[in-house]
Amino acid sequence: MTTDSPGARAQLAQKVTTELYDAVKRLWIKHSKAEDARDLDGLIATLAEDCVYEIVPTGQRWEGHDGAREFYTTFLTAFPNVHFDLRDIVIGPQGVIEVTQMSGTHRGVWAGLEPTRKKVSVLIVIHFPWSSTAGKFVGEKIYFDTAEFTKQLSE
Repeated sequence: MTTDSPGARAQLAQKVTTELYDAVKRLWIKHSKAEDARDLDGLIATLAEDCVYEIVPTGQRWEGHDGAREFYTTFLTAFPNVHFDLRDIVIGPQGVIEVTQMSGTHRGVWAGLEPTRKKVSVLIVIHFPWSSTAGKFVGEKIYFDTAEFTKQLSE
């Protein structure tokens, strides 16, 4: 992640305040609404300039606002009907962790895979690290079962 993202021990030491909790929650809601509306400018407005988008199991990485735009443009082209069904969420001074069921139809190139036109539904975990300096998210770290994802696209 960025240099602003502290290690786990420093994250544990961060003080939780009602104001900070509310700020993180409000920005996550704004981010989620912008994503649902496919509002790219609204999404970017929730991110620090040095944000990093990382798909952990594939090693893919996009940096900065331009990288975030590329990530979302590519992702939303690959899965234009994507839907997220939120299952669990944790909000704190370190950011947000969400567990969500992602479903959609693979209609564009994604992670080097040509479009299959197949439906996919996978459980994903997304970490939105928080920058107390910027008062925004410093990107997303996305985790999912690549074997299950690939299996669904090849069936």
